[in-house]
Amino acid sequence: MKQIFKITIKITLIVCLFILSSNIKAQHVYPSYNTSPLPPDTTGMQSNAVQLAAKMRLGWNIGNTLEATGGETSWGNPMVTKELIDLVKKNGFNSIRIPCAWFIHSDTNTAKINDAWMKRVKEVVDYCIKDSMYVFINIHWDSGWLDAHINTKDSARINARQRAYWAQIANTFRDYDEHLLFAGANEPPANDSTGMSVLLSYHQTFVNIVRSTGGRNSYRILVIQGPGTDIEKTNKLMQTLPKDKVPNRLMAEIHYYTPYQFCGLDKDADWGKMTYYWGKDYHSKTDTLHNTTWGEEETADKLFKMMKEQFVDKGIPVLMGEYGAIRRNTLTGDDLSLHLASRAYWFRYITKTALDNGVIPFFWDAGGSGANAWGLFNRNTNKISDYQGLNAVMQGAK
Repeated sequence: MKQIFKITIKITLIVCLFILSSNIKAQHVYPSYNTSPLPPDTTGMQSNAVQLAAKMRLGWNIGNTLEATGGETSWGNPMVTKELIDLVKKNGFNSIRIPCAWFIHSDTNTAKINDAWMKRVKEVVDYCIKDSMYVFINIHWDSGWLDAHINTKDSARINARQRAYWAQIANTFRDYDEHLLFAGANEPPANDSTGMSVLLSYHQTFVNIVRSTGGRNSYRILVIQGPGTDIEKTNKLMQTLPKDKVPNRLMAEIHYYTPYQFCGLDKDADWGKMTYYWGKDYHSKTDTLHNTTWGEEETADKLFKMMKEQFVDKGIPVLMGEYGAIRRNTLTGDDLSLHLASRAYWFRYITKTALDNGVIPFFWDAGGSGANAWGLFNRNTNKISDYQGLNAVMQGAK
């Protein structure tokens, strides 16, 4: 009987250890990457969020590049060069957003980011800093490891990975001055109060771990994304920002592709049809089926006013981290001319309306110069590929 009892105890212990091990694995408890926090350092970090936003003025995205899930060149763009960043700076932008992937460059079990990848991101950041540009890096869609898991079931393990990644990123860039900002996510979806609560926990983890690394990160400006970076959802659901131990060091982020049928839809869908012409004075009299029927000037005025009243007027700057519209070069003749004029007007109007409401615009440039392209610059030749679009953005920023 004693022997049976001992065997039972051993089996029980083994089962318990197995369950404990499984639970630890399921929760993804990663090593601590914040092993050497520093005392707070204000050197080069004097500007609060409002003061820094006033300096940023106009931004540009290195889109479809460092966030590409197959590697930097896997989505058709060449590797980023210092010459490209010089070109962007020369043509009127003083701020750059660098969408980044980290999940595909990290160990699944430990969340350790590959050293070579971290070095490469740092190299691109340095291109921008050397041009005295303001730059912010984020965690982008990144295979959906965060965006696809905004729910209470997965929140513990997502927060653990968020903490692990940002501890490493924050420590790598801790010595940079206020020219560098961090953004905790990209377009994290949340459609109700429960989802918003989970999303805020991810944002809170981001803020807490960055601050805990110390040094200049104690005062670094951090960017918090509204749900889906959608203005109306942000206005409805994000009534509070994460808590921060230092005051006035947070910004909010939204994106703008309204109406998407004009801005990005490249084939008709069951929920909407492509439109080619935007703006009350730019509708076609011959191709009326492709005139925009919603989301024009009055909508832009209303949406940006929402952000001004909700955040800007309360001392919280707002970054429009992405905005843009594709160039439909498959059109011909008068249709193409009217479309391009309409698109240039959209650029001018949205850029100006955002700035008039205290929202800092960052143009979405995904590279390319062919049909349905987003690019202002040819990254292979380091020359302007869309003079009309570039001029329109600059005119809107005057």
